[in-house]
Amino acid sequence: MAKRKTKTKTRPKAKAKPRVKTKTKTKRKSPLSQLTYDLSTELAFVVGAKKLTRPQIVKKLWIYIKAHKCQDTKNRRLIVPDKNLSEVIGKRPVDMMKLAGLLNKHIKK
Repeated sequence: MAKRKTKTKTRPKAKAKPRVKTKTKTKRKSPLSQLTYDLSTELAFVVGAKKLTRPQIVKKLWIYIKAHKCQDTKNRRLIVPDKNLSEVIGKRPVDMMKLAGLLNKHIKK
């Protein structure tokens, strides 16, 4: 007996979807983050500049805190000020979340 050839159903190949170009997202800069402020002499000594934007001030302040080991060893959220930093934030240990608010006295608009 001769074998019968059976036709197998073939599925049509899926067409490749055309690639859609996506727009590159650029971050919009807030006008508040672009304002430069004059700093008090105490704060200028700590951060090392006379004029900075608010984000730059906080960033440089953290660089100072880490370089001079002003964080409490057990509770890293507490900032224990040294002599120079105590003129800016006070003599008592301060929670890190309150740090930016204490800078308002030293930033001149």
